[in-house]
Amino acid sequence: MTAETPTEVDVLVVGAGPVGLLCAFLGRLHNLRVLIADKTPGPLRTGRADALNARSLQLLEIVGLFDDLYPLGKTCDTSSVWSGGRFVSRQSTWWEELEGCFHKHFLMLGQSHVEGLLDRRVGEVRRGTSVEAVDLVDGGCRSTLSSGEVVESKFVIGADGSRSFVREAFGIPFALIRPQMIWAVLDGVMATDFPKVPEIIVFQAETSDVAWIPREGDLDRFYVRMDVEEFTFDQVVAKINRALHPHRLAVERVEWYSRFSVKESVAERFSVDERVHLAGDACHVHSVNGGQGLNTGLSDAFNLMWKLGMVVNAGAPPEILRSYEEERKPVALSVVESSGALVRATKYSDNGTHAVDYVKTVERRAGNITGMGIRYGESGLAGTRLFDFLVESDGPRIYSLLDYRFFTLLVFGDHHPPIDLPPFVKTLRFPRAPECPYSNQLLLVRPDSHIAAASSTEDTSAITGYLRSLSPIAASQSR
Repeated sequence: MTAETPTEVDVLVVGAGPVGLLCAFLGRLHNLRVLIADKTPGPLRTGRADALNARSLQLLEIVGLFDDLYPLGKTCDTSSVWSGGRFVSRQSTWWEELEGCFHKHFLMLGQSHVEGLLDRRVGEVRRGTSVEAVDLVDGGCRSTLSSGEVVESKFVIGADGSRSFVREAFGIPFALIRPQMIWAVLDGVMATDFPKVPEIIVFQAETSDVAWIPREGDLDRFYVRMDVEEFTFDQVVAKINRALHPHRLAVERVEWYSRFSVKESVAERFSVDERVHLAGDACHVHSVNGGQGLNTGLSDAFNLMWKLGMVVNAGAPPEILRSYEEERKPVALSVVESSGALVRATKYSDNGTHAVDYVKTVERRAGNITGMGIRYGESGLAGTRLFDFLVESDGPRIYSLLDYRFFTLLVFGDHHPPIDLPPFVKTLRFPRAPECPYSNQLLLVRPDSHIAAASSTEDTSAITGYLRSLSPIAASQSR
């Protein structure tokens, strides 16, 4: 294509990290024409995010990605505290107490595996290509790529990281807070006499500046707070050994080594005129503590893409897209608060019990960290995540029956009142489900497996009212 002959698509995704790739993958599940462009030559090979939480695992299951990723990782549901070479405590209650959750653990798995799978599933990506301009025009957006290609799209998604071109092009404020903490991160194969088990270990020294994270295969990760601008690799390893003393550790192979300063911010807006949307690090950045960055970005994509599909394919009113920011911005703010509390606990403690304070913070913030405490709405079932449970005593589980391409009407009980359903809703009936927490109820479940509306089998007005809000007729009457 040339500048004189624009490429026409439904969605232009800027950025082919895991969030951008997932947006493209989910968009295509909804039969959207998606073009994705990224300035890098290929998907990530090493480094960056290190875990998928329980909510991400649920969501990946309903789009057919779970089975490819799960065997590659290592499960982890425990955190422990060590001090002076001695075991202090071990905790996992926040996982054990989760309701409606089948995978009660992190899957420790490097971001490169997620990116690689999505890159293969998505197919063509405009690699080595940046976006030089995005303009709002009648009916959508007009973007110019560095190759000279002009793309006309109904929507643009900026999934282009913390230095997002898309965010800056529209002047969206993104004020950074820097808590003056500098960390080293080291992935590699370690030789040690430490009694290692696959759990997250927080070490208590003068402060708590070393954390040991299990990874897939024979890899381990260390986060080491250095708090100085310049430091050497040997100084990082020395700080690890100080935390492990009297045990010793040597690095046999370095997979990835980097440094980062903690930055925290949430974009003032996530969307512009319901046509341009930000996702992932483009609209929220924070400390790595708690493993929430990748997971929050993936949930952004799951929230956004079905709504774009509804507008393009089902004639839903564009106003539905306002709910993306309304639902996801509060989540981003709470994630920044949680990760900020965790990273500050490594340095500041009234009682000098930094590591114990850290783990207690994990327990208090478990809803964010596991991803299972996220809800949209203040009360009632609407807005909550659908619980996972066995629909028969010997299976299957409800999440194995969901499909991101559709809304699902779940009918629990013998009575099924007549409801005129549009084509984007499929129905599943369960006269008897022994473990069901929703007996004798109707649930309309969104593609992202949050409950859109709930009712008894006698009064279906909440469900029919929600469905009317998605119809073109209701949209025209509301204007």
